[in-house]
Amino acid sequence: MPATAPLASSEEIRTHLVTRLNDALRRPGMWGGELSIRLILDHLLFIERRQEAWGDEQRALEQRKAWTSTGVKGAFQDFLPADHGDSVASVYAEFAHRQGWLKADRVLNTAEYASMRDTIASWAAHDRVWPDVTSAFGPPSVLIGGTNPSYGKTLGYLTENVSAPMVFFHLWNGTDPGTEPSWPPAHEQPLLLAIRRGDGPFAASFTVTPQGRRRRPGQEEIPERPGS
Repeated sequence: MPATAPLASSEEIRTHLVTRLNDALRRPGMWGGELSIRLILDHLLFIERRQEAWGDEQRALEQRKAWTSTGVKGAFQDFLPADHGDSVASVYAEFAHRQGWLKADRVLNTAEYASMRDTIASWAAHDRVWPDVTSAFGPPSVLIGGTNPSYGKTLGYLTENVSAPMVFFHLWNGTDPGTEPSWPPAHEQPLLLAIRRGDGPFAASFTVTPQGRRRRPGQEEIPERPGS
């Protein structure tokens, strides 16, 4: 027989979708990756009657070269090694933060955020691993990819000011080209390859570590971020 209980209210549905979005952003591999995130976003914007917001965001991403025919994933292919689903989720996390949907585990105060942005360029001039990031800047606002050090992940940092760009640390633990896959990986901790921040041209948003330069796909160097 059909259920007789009343349907969930629009607010209950919205709350449910916000929770699912945060789950999918933190563990994109378990939730189906980029497509699943976009579907949840679509449902949320429908509930809020703001379907046009994603079209505006996509056009902005295209202008920044952060969107390709294969979505956000394609934009990372020139900058980070393969299997960068966690990095892709970080772009959607930025959008979710601006919409008020992202639930942060920690919010940086103004001084902490300013100090981080001021020291990134010099700090990233040396090779770093996951514990180095949290030792220098504290626990992340959003951990994308889980806590297992055998896998890559992305650490996101934010403030209450949604107009202040989030800062992301992209960490990798995989197999170098030309070497046999191994398990567990050769590295005890994920290596920091790049820090991404800002809402300007996508290529200019990366500050790359020495490890990141050695592992970047292709031959061309990533242009330095203005003012770095």
